[in-house]
Amino acid sequence: MENTIIQFIIKELHNNAEDVEILPEDDLLGSGLVDSMGMMRVIQFLEETYDFKIPPQDMTIEYFMTVEAMTTYIKSRK
Repeated sequence: MENTIIQFIIKELHNNAEDVEILPEDDLLGSGLVDSMGMMRVIQFLEETYDFKIPPQDMTIEYFMTVEAMTTYIKSRK
């Protein structure tokens, strides 16, 4: 799951740049790896890929700051 999310971010938000490396614990927003518009694309990707709807009250930094946090959140929703 973590690798799927990382590959999406690299492919879709960084045009498959070979010099972009993302670890599951990296702060995506703080590091600039993902901006606010990119985060909306990531959320849409998660909803489509894992077949669930993220309610507005769950769209908080704590669930989406890192790939690791996203994975934990998705697992808790299944």
